[in-house]
Amino acid sequence: MPRTIQFQVPEVFVPLLKPMRYKGAYGGRGSGKSHFFAERLVHDSLYQRGLCSLCVREVQKSLAASSKKLIETKIKQFSLEGAGEFKIFEKQIQTPGDGVILFQGMQDHTSESVKSFDGFKRAWIEEAHMLSDRSFTLLRPTIRDRGSEIWASWNPRRKTDSIDSFFRAGHKPPRSMAVVANWRDNPFFPAELEEERQHDKKYFPERYDHIWEGGYATAFVGAYYAKHLTDASLEGRICFVPRDPLVGVKAFWDIGGAGAKADAMAIWIAQFVGYEIRVLDYIEGQSQVLAYYVNMLKKKGYEGCTCILPHDGVNTNNITGKRYSEHLSEAGFDVPEPIPNQGAGAAGMRIEASRRLFNRVRFNEKTTEAGRDALGYYHEKRDPDRNIGLGPDHDWSSHGADAFGLMCMVYNEPSERIGPPRVRGWEGKIPGMGMLG
Repeated sequence: MPRTIQFQVPEVFVPLLKPMRYKGAYGGRGSGKSHFFAERLVHDSLYQRGLCSLCVREVQKSLAASSKKLIETKIKQFSLEGAGEFKIFEKQIQTPGDGVILFQGMQDHTSESVKSFDGFKRAWIEEAHMLSDRSFTLLRPTIRDRGSEIWASWNPRRKTDSIDSFFRAGHKPPRSMAVVANWRDNPFFPAELEEERQHDKKYFPERYDHIWEGGYATAFVGAYYAKHLTDASLEGRICFVPRDPLVGVKAFWDIGGAGAKADAMAIWIAQFVGYEIRVLDYIEGQSQVLAYYVNMLKKKGYEGCTCILPHDGVNTNNITGKRYSEHLSEAGFDVPEPIPNQGAGAAGMRIEASRRLFNRVRFNEKTTEAGRDALGYYHEKRDPDRNIGLGPDHDWSSHGADAFGLMCMVYNEPSERIGPPRVRGWEGKIPGMGMLG
């Protein structure tokens, strides 16, 4: 018979003690999510002899980046290491009754390789906000034996992340439960973390909610536009923004493409009304054909708007063989010549133009949330060894940020002249020097 071990469970996690197919805990730093699941894995392995469990994350470059050390700490804390109990090896942990705990990166697996985990009855997804739709789709049917459970712990990042969509989008599967846990729910919250929390609250308010309160990431540490978005919120420029029926609508694109590995396509919809930039809408998609975005624009009432394309707007669509600009013209949109390629310094020019004009921008709150998330996350990539900046990091946020930068580059300050002529081409002008009224 196994020894009886008393595990102290914070009240917030008590609902997760019941047998359920899916269990989730999300929230900010210092909540004890990882400690709870590590202890439950030790508990279940102790009382269910022969239990095979899997600790996964999207990418695991080394065991140092896994939960192995935390689980080892729990085993040693309760003096469970030794003959007939837990045995700690370099790459795995043997549990009572010839069970095992393995540590894997899901990105490295295929539909064939995950079959090796048949018979495993526990799977704990660490940093679950990073898990891709593909990996989650592979994992769920693999952990399928009677009484099996899939656990997830994460600090929310985006509403569209696979794990958030699964647990929080209103379509939760049967026998599932997710609790929100933050620092105040942890009775063991240390004084050292409290000092850090207070420091972030005072000096880094733009990142505090995400890091400590489990809010979605609206401003990444070191983000180019974090302060600008905070200012826009405080000044009431994230609000209801009406469309002016007397002013033309412009759609600013960042070209992605179709196919499983294509970059995202991003489109900002805006009007230049006097000195004000009214951002009405934001559209983003990935691996969608061009017709998807054409239909979205028409569905939202932007048929015939002026589509401003970056330099790769002259590229041919890899499905039809036609240029993107030609397709949009044939679909009834006004399409000036795409913006010329500005070379290696283009990203810096877009960022500079965006920062300069941000105080003129008003965002329609309900329709631009995804775009504002991208702007808040768009950040500099750094070399940690030399502590130098390497320019913008190319990730999910860069497409929305690039399209926003394009909008700011072509913004033209209003002149005294009434009724400016419609621009059909750039005529060799440099973006940012006044091309669109």
